[in-house]
Amino acid sequence: MLRATSLFITLGLSHSAWALVPPDYQEPPSDFSAEIEAGLQINTGNTESSSFNGRTKLVYDTDKFRQEGVFKAYFASDSEKTTSEKYDVQLQSSYKIYSGYIFARGDFTEDRFGSYTRISTVSTGYGFDAISGDSTKLSLEVGPGYRYNLPQVSESVPDPEADREIILRTAAKFEQKIHEYTSFNADLTAETGEANNTVTLDMSYKNTLFQDWAFKIGMNIKYTEVVPEGSKQTDTVTTFNLLYTFK
Repeated sequence: MLRATSLFITLGLSHSAWALVPPDYQEPPSDFSAEIEAGLQINTGNTESSSFNGRTKLVYDTDKFRQEGVFKAYFASDSEKTTSEKYDVQLQSSYKIYSGYIFARGDFTEDRFGSYTRISTVSTGYGFDAISGDSTKLSLEVGPGYRYNLPQVSESVPDPEADREIILRTAAKFEQKIHEYTSFNADLTAETGEANNTVTLDMSYKNTLFQDWAFKIGMNIKYTEVVPEGSKQTDTVTTFNLLYTFK
């Protein structure tokens, strides 16, 4: 009798647990997401080399705020010496309002072999979603900022002075979902100042291989109107990466 009672209680508890957790249950979506990628890099412009790169993107998105951080590292060397070493940090905090969002942003670059070895830009402004569909998204941003550029050392200028100026930053962020497993992204940013102007186009094509793994082709093109003597105005970085996404 005791054994039959225990079996009845066990079956009853199992049935209750099954009712509380159905077989098709899924965890609710998280406010946090991240991307980690690494792969081959090909440089043209001020740096001619090929090597490896890494990128990490962290996003915390809630009803009122969106916090985003992107960290990039580029490194290349040949048989004799290091030929490329660059680090990028992009941080943005956005407060969502009815018509769009107000943001504060910081962009920081350390580039050992670039025309400018240190670039720091802080900006603030207003952004909004011009298109917000299931497959197509377009966000526009505009606002003032401050830019600090430290030119590369050269024989003619062994101790260069940093350029400091107020700028106007405008940006367009485009995302197109081609189909379930493929997407295309393009970010266009322009910084306009009295002494110098820059335009940066960052494009990527991503194809999901399986589950959270994807293959990504990226291209970053940056044009700087005024560069130190002996430097090129356009830098291009092309990457072929394996990307992992988790939430």
